[in-house]
Amino acid sequence: MLGRRKPEGKPKMSDTPERPTAPRGWVPSDTGGQGGKLHAPAVERNTAPILAVLTEVIAGIDPPPRRALELASGSGEHAIAITQAFPDLAWQPSDRDPAGLASIAAWRADTGHDNLLPPVPIDLDDPDWFRRVDGPFDLIFASNVLHISPWRVTLGLLAGAGHLLADHGALVVYGCFSRSGDFVSDSNREFDRAIRERDPEWGVRDTEDVAEVAARNGLTITRIVPMPANNTILVLRRDHSGSPSSS
Repeated sequence: MLGRRKPEGKPKMSDTPERPTAPRGWVPSDTGGQGGKLHAPAVERNTAPILAVLTEVIAGIDPPPRRALELASGSGEHAIAITQAFPDLAWQPSDRDPAGLASIAAWRADTGHDNLLPPVPIDLDDPDWFRRVDGPFDLIFASNVLHISPWRVTLGLLAGAGHLLADHGALVVYGCFSRSGDFVSDSNREFDRAIRERDPEWGVRDTEDVAEVAARNGLTITRIVPMPANNTILVLRRDHSGSPSSS
């Protein structure tokens, strides 16, 4: 497709720079409570829009979802907001970063949400990560991970979701995506350039590339939802026919 950037292969070892730390934007929390809590300022901006889409997705899952897995939970603040909004949904947070795991545990202890489970270590760079988790899950959620990770993480996330997602379940992925070769905005194009400069294996992923990999794992993009700040939510389901709709 004209203008569509295909995912790069892994650079040769001699050309591979030391991988920089992902720009997750964590800062120590100033809310008090148990030590170790981190704060991601972006959460304040995107939580309400994400919750609005999750409310629609959850309402469309039949039977109602009971178990959810969050991948790359980061500071844990999304998990806090979501478990408060959906008290009947058992939410399993995860992260590969020890600081993130500690922050999730600290937020969990401070808020005391009964449906928020202790965080578990999951490294999406490990192609067998899904074999270390007990599925199935009615909902799988990932936020701001695919563009600041190698393409193999996208492959692994979708393969793992194909194994862990219940037949009636949904995979919800939030982040910065191009759509069929369209970067949506100049700022997204510049963001893609900037993160590729930090690590050539990173980059804004295209919805068509994601759809191709999803199909190989029994998943289909059923909704492409524009979000504030030129972000996007992809909703993927099993055994769904037809083209994805934008809303």
